[in-house]
Amino acid sequence: MPADEEISTALVDLGSATLGESGAQAMRARITAAWPGARLAAPALPVRCTPGDNLAVHVAITHARPGDALVVDVGDLRELGYWGEVLTTAAQSRGVVGLVIDGGVRDVREIHAHRFPVFSAMIALRGAAKSHPGSVGAPIHCGGVPVEFGDWIVGDADGVVVVPGPAVADVINRGRVRARKEAEMFEALHQGRTTVELLGLDPSPIDVGGDT
Repeated sequence: MPADEEISTALVDLGSATLGESGAQAMRARITAAWPGARLAAPALPVRCTPGDNLAVHVAITHARPGDALVVDVGDLRELGYWGEVLTTAAQSRGVVGLVIDGGVRDVREIHAHRFPVFSAMIALRGAAKSHPGSVGAPIHCGGVPVEFGDWIVGDADGVVVVPGPAVADVINRGRVRARKEAEMFEALHQGRTTVELLGLDPSPIDVGGDT
């Protein structure tokens, strides 16, 4: 299995919640899956748009490598449909595997039918212009998190995290350790132990009354 595929599999299996507790940086909660069940783990190709314009997204698709995910900063004008079925079709034809955008998308039913993972700040109908400057490959901020070329993006039902490229092996290792500890906790809970006991919590500040 190629190295990128091994990394992608490991990140998807761990999931954004575990990775977010293991060194990955969590995007703002407004960035969510555009359709139920969308999952993504891929190297990031950062894109910066002029607010209200998606020309840079069109250009990014022509420069993307197979296996890349576009990660797009649209500035403070989020309530536009910067992405839809046309761009989804174009992206898939070039081997792009997903999109994270801190802005709006549209044609959600069609995107779902394509099974193309999209994580966005909102669904928005009105389209964007296609004539203003932007950048492809330069560092950006998306969802409140810095993103550089070569970072890894992981998205699922819990949200989206960014794993810095140089730290990906460490984050995966830390995530696996955390996953093992959680598995042990689940087993202990099934055996009748409590989270208060297992986590060493102090229950004294809590006033417990009534018939408990």
